[in-house]
Amino acid sequence: MTDPLTIRVSAGTGTGRTTLAAFDAALAAAGVSDFNLVRLSSIVPPGSRVLEVDGREQLRGEHGDVLYCVYAREHAVLPGHEAWAGVAWSLRDDHSGAGLFVEHEGPSREQVSTDLTHSLEDLSATRGGTYQPAGRLVTGITCTTLPVCAVVVATFRRAGWHAGREEAGGGR
Repeated sequence: MTDPLTIRVSAGTGTGRTTLAAFDAALAAAGVSDFNLVRLSSIVPPGSRVLEVDGREQLRGEHGDVLYCVYAREHAVLPGHEAWAGVAWSLRDDHSGAGLFVEHEGPSREQVSTDLTHSLEDLSATRGGTYQPAGRLVTGITCTTLPVCAVVVATFRRAGWHAGREEAGGGR
């Protein structure tokens, strides 16, 4: 029997002297800073389970491994401006573990939350309305002086650069 794919969802915020440095700090807080990110679209494979985790509980790997993930990121560079990012997911009614992810970014929690809700509703409607909301994670940060970044990431699988080093989300 195969272990189910465990998709871990974590969030982080960061500050840096550049938007790239702020993004890196946010990735570190989310527990995924030493990976090469490969962005996926919106489909949760059947047999999966989705867990909200702290950055310390994220998928582990070697420095430079590939990380297949869904993520949202937002930056703010002006004092008083906010950066918000969120990922939400729904699962099919048949209890198969199949589902959908959506990700949004914006300048306010309200906008990101509304966009997540509308996208999940529309993606479900496109597929006959057979998906129900199952979770969401939203995070934000306010710029005070230096650039800031908010990130939410859902990790599926990591892969190394050498044969035999691929690991599904079920492992650590």
